[in-house]
Amino acid sequence: MERPIYSLADIVACLGGQVLGDAQTVVSQIATLEKAGQGHIAFLANAKYRKQLEDSHASAVILGEADAELTRRPRIIAANPYSYFARLSAFLNPLREYAPGVHPTAVVDHGAHVSADAHIGANVWVGEGARIGARTVVMAGCQIGENATLGEQTRLYPNVSVYHGCVLGDHVIVHSGAVIGGDGFGIAMDEGRWLKIPQIGRVVIGDHVEIGANTTIDRGALDDTVIEEGVKLDNQIQIAHNVRIGAHTAIAGCVGIAGSASIGKYCRIGGSAGILGHLKIADNVEIASFTMIGKSITEAGSYAGIYPFSKNDEWRSNAVHLRHLGELVKRVKRLEHDIETLKGREAS
Repeated sequence: MERPIYSLADIVACLGGQVLGDAQTVVSQIATLEKAGQGHIAFLANAKYRKQLEDSHASAVILGEADAELTRRPRIIAANPYSYFARLSAFLNPLREYAPGVHPTAVVDHGAHVSADAHIGANVWVGEGARIGARTVVMAGCQIGENATLGEQTRLYPNVSVYHGCVLGDHVIVHSGAVIGGDGFGIAMDEGRWLKIPQIGRVVIGDHVEIGANTTIDRGALDDTVIEEGVKLDNQIQIAHNVRIGAHTAIAGCVGIAGSASIGKYCRIGGSAGILGHLKIADNVEIASFTMIGKSITEAGSYAGIYPFSKNDEWRSNAVHLRHLGELVKRVKRLEHDIETLKGREAS
């Protein structure tokens, strides 16, 4: 199927910005400066790629105001070229439309309510009391538990499991293999044996949240696990029971968040970072990849706890010194004490 084409004038009319050069230049897809060709529009959001702009074969480019005169080719000038690229990419590559209806192999309990214009794919199970909103898409193999709620225009990719009682808002995207509302890790030792603690809370997810493939979000032990609006979660993230994640926070892959941690709004957490249980993270905190957070963060800012890599011999040598760091601190304190004592004697 042939892709639709749009002139720069069409694009600016929809997304804003300013055209410099031929506004009737047409494009059908977005690409990098390096790979772009005829019919592509590329973007420059980082000054280190300016050389690629000179060599690019793109039909048009998206530039910031400071770079507006770097080329004479047709261009769209935007305040934030990277976010403009994101919006344009969504415009040129809309999500696939699905016809409303329930596939013959799907099982929808008679007590469930499915909007007439929702799409329910093959081998989906929808439990009693579940509610699925208008224009929501539930793809093949998904499981929607009893009394779960999916809002409007939400999209579940194949084989997503939403446990009983959980709530997903509007415009939520959940990728394959994600499990929402599995039991939290609640156990108590009793006479040498572990007792399971029933997890009776829910998972409540706000609007415009995206959840990556194979990410797991545990239901609350007593209260709910809450993911606020606009949160973006990458693949293979573990979110434990009673965690709260503030609005518009973004978390990269393989992060682990222990139970009852509370993360603020507009935070950014790098891949494979870990956050221990019952901690509080302030708004606008950035945590570097592979950092372990062992105490609450009360002030906005960037935090890292990564030991820099080095050649193996250097790393081993430094590791030996680190092992004796406590002893070295004591020696330095003794030396400081001795120096202060000598200064006192000289002064007298």
